[in-house]
Amino acid sequence: MSDETRHDESNSGEERELTHVDERGNVQMVDVGAKPDTRRRAVARGTIHLSESTVGAIRDDQIGKGDVLATARIGAIQAVKHTWETIPMCHQIPITNVDTEFEVADESVTLTVTVGTTGKTGCEMEALEGVTTGLNVVWDMVKAAEKDDDGQYPGTKITDVEVVTKEKETVE
Repeated sequence: MSDETRHDESNSGEERELTHVDERGNVQMVDVGAKPDTRRRAVARGTIHLSESTVGAIRDDQIGKGDVLATARIGAIQAVKHTWETIPMCHQIPITNVDTEFEVADESVTLTVTVGTTGKTGCEMEALEGVTTGLNVVWDMVKAAEKDDDGQYPGTKITDVEVVTKEKETVE
């Protein structure tokens, strides 16, 4: 591959021009100014695995730092609104809605974040930022309960972070 032409091979094996790299190989933000505004919605989800006793303490509001899920909800929403500041090629977009939903199981908490916007670019990165930050807030809130005798977290982990859906609808 030459320095003048940079390509990306997608999963289909086809070559595509890289959208965030100029002809000299410098990283650049894509100009979306000419794109029409569209309603967009993205849903992302992820899970934090915890001990059964920690999940019980979350349910019973017995975690010393406070209400774990309420704090994680605030963290997730805040992360959604600030994604453009932490992911270099993300545009600052108008967030029209953020929904957070927690599913508390015996040994895990799953967070689903739904983000809505009307604009020129999608909001899946915002949904992913909401999920990962929300789950990191859960971890931070429960870390005293999750530590073993050596101060480690042998069973605590965040898994299955994914974009569940991404939708786009032209605004008329």
